[in-house]
Amino acid sequence: MILETIQSFIASMGFMNMDIRSGIMLLVSLVLLYLAIKKGFEPLLLVPIAFGMLLSNLPLGEVFGTADGSGLLDAFYSLKGIFPSLIFLGVGAMTDFGPLIANPKSLLMGAAAQLGIFVAFFGALILGFNAQEAASIGIIGGADGPTAIFLTQQLAPHLLGAIAVAAYSYMALVPVIQPPIMKALTTKEERSIKMEQLRPVSQKEKIIFPIMVTLVVCLILPAATPLVGMLMLGNLFKESGRTLRLSDTASNAMCNIVTIMLGLAVGASAQGPTFLVWDTIKIVIMGVVAFGFGTAGGILLGKLMNKISGGKINPLIGSAGVSAVPMAARVSQTVGQKEVPSNFLLMHAMGPNVAGVIGSAVAAGVMLSMFGGY
Repeated sequence: MILETIQSFIASMGFMNMDIRSGIMLLVSLVLLYLAIKKGFEPLLLVPIAFGMLLSNLPLGEVFGTADGSGLLDAFYSLKGIFPSLIFLGVGAMTDFGPLIANPKSLLMGAAAQLGIFVAFFGALILGFNAQEAASIGIIGGADGPTAIFLTQQLAPHLLGAIAVAAYSYMALVPVIQPPIMKALTTKEERSIKMEQLRPVSQKEKIIFPIMVTLVVCLILPAATPLVGMLMLGNLFKESGRTLRLSDTASNAMCNIVTIMLGLAVGASAQGPTFLVWDTIKIVIMGVVAFGFGTAGGILLGKLMNKISGGKINPLIGSAGVSAVPMAARVSQTVGQKEVPSNFLLMHAMGPNVAGVIGSAVAAGVMLSMFGGY
């Protein structure tokens, strides 16, 4: 009897039920945890994603993918449809659109940086993905994890794990991926340009801006309403001066809770049988292509605008048009200061950077309208 009990206990161990795919996924999760904790690559995002991946790939853990949907992370995953919009609410409450309002032309660089989305879309089609899958892969180029999750869970939910991991990984690698592209596409003289200080923006302008953006964008592109609407509501909480408690909750407690739950759910969806396939490798490749072309698109338009303005615009700020806020803007600042230590591009780069947040949401709305039945 005792022997049978011991044998039954041993048979129930995860070690005894480990397969090669589970082992590989556990190693992948440990690598992501190392990059997040040791190297500081987007730890607030990568830690919950990597740990969700670890939990869901532990044999017999039954936290995700249970037959009756009763697993802990199954419950989180069932709410994935609203999490991206709630994160956008928090992002809006943390975002200052002042630099964009002060320099509306920077909206063009934010739009140009969405080039990577459409390049990767057509590249994915060539690689054999259908239109819905290609749209979901392309959105990685927007460098916006919540937007990628929002679009993928509606168009290609079976690719959610791979696309989310790729999107957040490339967001974390912004300081590594962008500088070589920035230096390759600009001259030393262009990188050394000092820009004039931005004009002050009134509170009235900051209040009107989120309301007008919501009306214009959402009337033209209804599919973008969940993201754009929540982004602008969060910003209105911040700028109105009347809802500071709501702004504080949205940008802190709520955003942190949602980030934990979404990260765990997305990470849990990256299980061996669905993640370790050739399509994942293709997604990783197209993701970096999307990110590279997005960075290049913003810089090239920045170069054009510099020529038109008579040398008043530093093209480096165009690279911030990808919506990895505020990391991409900081990279523009860092690369610029390596040429001229007294050059301060951060606030100028924040214009294209926050424009990129709007741009990626609009691009997702376009894709959803075209391929999602809107």
